[in-house]
Amino acid sequence: MDVTAVDLRGYGHAEESSAVKIPERLLKRDQARTEDVERRREAKESQSVPEDKRGFFSDTFSRERAAIEELLAGCPAADRAAAAQTLEEATTKTQRLQKFLNDSMVFLTQYELRQAQASLQKLQTSLTDKREEALPKKKFAFKSRSKVKEEAAAPVSDTPSPGDTPADSGTTKVDGSVNSEQCGFSNMDSMVLTLPAEEILKRDVLLTHLTNCKVRLFGSPSTLHIKHISGCEVLCGPVSSSVFVDDCRNSTLAFPCQQLRTHNTTDTQVYLHVTSRAIIEDCHGVSFAPFSWSYPTLDEDFSLSGLDRDRNNWTQVDDFNWLAAGTPSPNWTVIPDADRKTSWDP
Repeated sequence: MDVTAVDLRGYGHAEESSAVKIPERLLKRDQARTEDVERRREAKESQSVPEDKRGFFSDTFSRERAAIEELLAGCPAADRAAAAQTLEEATTKTQRLQKFLNDSMVFLTQYELRQAQASLQKLQTSLTDKREEALPKKKFAFKSRSKVKEEAAAPVSDTPSPGDTPADSGTTKVDGSVNSEQCGFSNMDSMVLTLPAEEILKRDVLLTHLTNCKVRLFGSPSTLHIKHISGCEVLCGPVSSSVFVDDCRNSTLAFPCQQLRTHNTTDTQVYLHVTSRAIIEDCHGVSFAPFSWSYPTLDEDFSLSGLDRDRNNWTQVDDFNWLAAGTPSPNWTVIPDADRKTSWDP
């Protein structure tokens, strides 16, 4: 009887020990399951953050774009002063919208980014068209440097003289009134062309129909338009908004800007500092390297332009003719280090 009692007591003790161990295993298993659920929840929340940001971007971008379009639609063409004020407001809003897009690039998809860039480009084109309609520009003429010196003491006429044609001195500059919204060079061959900072500050610069020319633009223009050039070298200081290149052949370009749009361009090198992205379309043989031109007031001009000098997306080029994901576009390349220009002739 005593043996049996002992055995029973031993059995009961073993059963009690087993009863204690089973809840402990269950507790550990439950804890592991809880931790796994928590990890999944955190992962899901981290994935939803970019989606929330993209939703906010889409709503804000659409709202601001509509506001700018409304401004342009209501621009009073009959009242020049009111039109100038409206266009100035639209320009400021467009620049802010561009900055908003630049700051949102880190979480936007490629498709969303391209759609936004296309919408912004359409806005900028509409703004330019409306400005030309409401504030028609005065025609500007090209004068030789000697001609400018001869007329320095004479009053500046609002109407260009018929005799203001480029001389054979090799260097010319634009002559225009201080209030002119556009300056630049046109229809020239084998010339050295220079504009100082005071002439291009916050103005639109147009370079068109140039062949075998060297162009130096010191300062910070608002926009830069380069059209129909061949065999040219164009160096420009920081452009506060966009650079538009169209029909460029066998040329070298260098500039900092907020955005670059390049069309119908072949065999051209671009030394670029861009805070948004570079876009090419219908281009072949275009190559890129970081901006390397320098001149004494470059730091000051960067400050005036508002560009972020520490942010350069020169390798982020979107080719609108090449949409194959994961495969590099054959239409543009990076200039090898050994082939890059490190010094520029005066």
